[in-house]
Amino acid sequence: MTSPPTRRSLLRCGVALAALAAGPRRAARAATGNLTERLASYMVAARDQPLTDRVAVACKQRILDAFGAMVSGSRMKAGMSGLAYVRSLGGRPQASVVGSELRTTAVDAALANAMCAHADETDDFEPVTKAHPGCSVVPSALAVGEREARSGQELIRAVALGYDLACRLILALGPDLVRGAHRSAEGTASTFGALGAAASLARLDETAMRYAISYAAQQVSGLWSWVKDKDHVEKAFDFAGMGARNGVMAVDMVQSGMTGVADVLDGAHNLFIALSTDPKPEEMVAALGTRFFVTETAIKTYSVGYPIQSPLDALLTLRRQHKLTADRVRGIVVKLPSDAIGIVGDSAMPDVNCQHLVALALVKGAVTFADSHDASLMTDPRILAQRAKVVVQADPALVDPAAPRSAIVEVTLTDGTKLAHFTRFPPGTKESPLDTAAVSAKARDLMTPVLGAARANRLIDQINALERVGDLRTLAPLFTA
Repeated sequence: MTSPPTRRSLLRCGVALAALAAGPRRAARAATGNLTERLASYMVAARDQPLTDRVAVACKQRILDAFGAMVSGSRMKAGMSGLAYVRSLGGRPQASVVGSELRTTAVDAALANAMCAHADETDDFEPVTKAHPGCSVVPSALAVGEREARSGQELIRAVALGYDLACRLILALGPDLVRGAHRSAEGTASTFGALGAAASLARLDETAMRYAISYAAQQVSGLWSWVKDKDHVEKAFDFAGMGARNGVMAVDMVQSGMTGVADVLDGAHNLFIALSTDPKPEEMVAALGTRFFVTETAIKTYSVGYPIQSPLDALLTLRRQHKLTADRVRGIVVKLPSDAIGIVGDSAMPDVNCQHLVALALVKGAVTFADSHDASLMTDPRILAQRAKVVVQADPALVDPAAPRSAIVEVTLTDGTKLAHFTRFPPGTKESPLDTAAVSAKARDLMTPVLGAARANRLIDQINALERVGDLRTLAPLFTA
């Protein structure tokens, strides 16, 4: 005969049922363990850890790419808005603002330079997480590195760490889950990327690292509402300026003596269960020191929103192969992964509008930096006539985690001939990488109109030999007004 349930047995049952109901959140707590300690310990060690030649070259290429973005972006609306804002704040002259004579606090310099870095859609991109690490990591590293008089070698290692933290945070939260909650994956990643770079160059000890991680976690933010920004100003803040400010500020608060929570990635109320319904906390530290995300981001060949890289490559390939001209084309269908449509389907920003840029490429045979940012071309009759021929469609078959930003372009000619090209990996991806000469050429094109040829070339040479730069302050005359 079965005994009647006791109060204790009922209580045990209730606890067991509650644990089952907690599902992935309870599992996340159990799996996390001492994650904050493990991450902080690695962050302390990484600043003195030699990198392989391959990783070091990848770092220098991304630093150079970010400098190109910052310098050219200093003359775009978002960059000029960031400069005007931080100029109004005053502040101690700790670090330089690119393209200007202003020196201000490291926090404010990081914010302004980061807004420059995402002002013109030429910064790099990680296809799986959708993070844009370079536009927040490099400005943060530059600001703290200049203030602390660090070396080029230290900058390289700090940038590698920043890229790792930015991308790993999104993997730990779940890239689709972040956007599914109407959050900006780019904004979410940028704070931790900036934190990693800034904390490395500030040479925090392990306890201070833990506190800085917590202050950064408190500031992680960003909404996907940036897609409604018509001027590319709030978007630059979301993707770059906000995170750069947050990361450097977290480090500065701890350096000032502020204490904080030492285990924000662990236990109850941790970062992962706060921001994700199904987190994978171990992704935050998985393969640290052996897998470097700085080798995995894509360097753009066109200064346009990343989902448009593949369509432009495909259209321009067809144009070259078949000597296409606008008058020979009846219609163009651009097929994109489903999640790209809401970003580039019909944006008010010229450099994020797929129909407009495909029409521009058809007419001109190229997409220059100047043309991709020329708002007047959005109403140019020649471009509008071709834009009317372009249809952008979501293709679920292109939703491929191994190639998340591919595209198919189908062209129908006036005589009925049908042409098509599939670009799985556009140039600049890890599968189709650019070499240092190509990255240097891109940076030169972006920087020369602002700095002049001589200074642009000297800055490129210095960054390509960054491990030999003893004091980052010596670079400032090359990128300031």
